[in-house]
Amino acid sequence: MEKVMFIEIGMGIDLHGQNVTKAAVRAVQNAIHHNSMPGLRSVLPDNDIHNMKVNVRLAVPTDKDKLDLETVRAELPYGSVTFDVINGGMLTSSGVVIAEKEDKNDLAYVVIASVEVGY
Repeated sequence: MEKVMFIEIGMGIDLHGQNVTKAAVRAVQNAIHHNSMPGLRSVLPDNDIHNMKVNVRLAVPTDKDKLDLETVRAELPYGSVTFDVINGGMLTSSGVVIAEKEDKNDLAYVVIASVEVGY
């Protein structure tokens, strides 16, 4: 990315499903849903929003192999999107023990997202 115009940070949590993709989607949504960039088009090459570059850094606590980046990418409607997945985030108790399912536990998955936008 030649020029970074802004960086937004978000956090997403899956409280009961231990789904790292759901937490990542929520983190990206949290980062971008309170922003409007009406002047960005005027500085992009050819004034085209599709020339925007978006880099998403996801700090995930576990299950990197289960992270569906295409599902996360769908939250970003414009531009060329790249990902950098790093260790981070948090596993913490959700306060609920799910005894009837052997494959579930009380862990909440917390993912942190940094969304960089520029060209």
